[in-house]
Amino acid sequence: MLYHLVKKDFLLAKRYWIVLLIAALVLPVFIHTKLMAGGEFPSFFISTLFIAYLMFNSASMAEDKFRGAAYLCATPYTRKKLVIAKYVMVAVLFAACYLLYTLTALIAPLELRLLNLYESGLAVLILQIAFGVIIPIQYRFGYEKSRYIFFFMIFITPFVMPSVIKLLQNSSMDWSNIPLSQPMQGLLFVLLAAVIGAASLLISIRVYASRDL
Repeated sequence: MLYHLVKKDFLLAKRYWIVLLIAALVLPVFIHTKLMAGGEFPSFFISTLFIAYLMFNSASMAEDKFRGAAYLCATPYTRKKLVIAKYVMVAVLFAACYLLYTLTALIAPLELRLLNLYESGLAVLILQIAFGVIIPIQYRFGYEKSRYIFFFMIFITPFVMPSVIKLLQNSSMDWSNIPLSQPMQGLLFVLLAAVIGAASLLISIRVYASRDL
């Protein structure tokens, strides 16, 4: 049952599949060329955030336009299942972007290295924090009221983030005193992301259960 709900969300956004597939292959390379050495993580994260939000927003827009959620709630599909499907969709989008980035890193003519466990875990954590805020707010205020602020925030990210990353790369911050290896830190990031995701999911379920459709 959950599979069909996730499939529904991807079908609602199908008009953007080709565009976002190309973006997943091209954006990391483009952003990487604008950064100094070691820019693989921001290249991957910015493109993944951009693509995941566009797909999520497209599905939400179509669902809001045709009142899809209201009709689905009149079927055996529960509101809880509808909410869980949104979080699963984001997880699937991350996995797809990761695979496409890996493919790009292997075939791209310029030097674009694969992400390590630390960088992958950090990307999961930050993406989960972003959508852990976006999804409950959208359920609370509705698509129309919440889309403008998120649209602005997401679309300025590719232009602002490279400058922020350059500042961080040029800083003298020393992380060597952290008493964990980088792979262990990566696993810790994933664990934190799971905790944040579970908390956000519970909040979204509670908020959506009280909404009048």
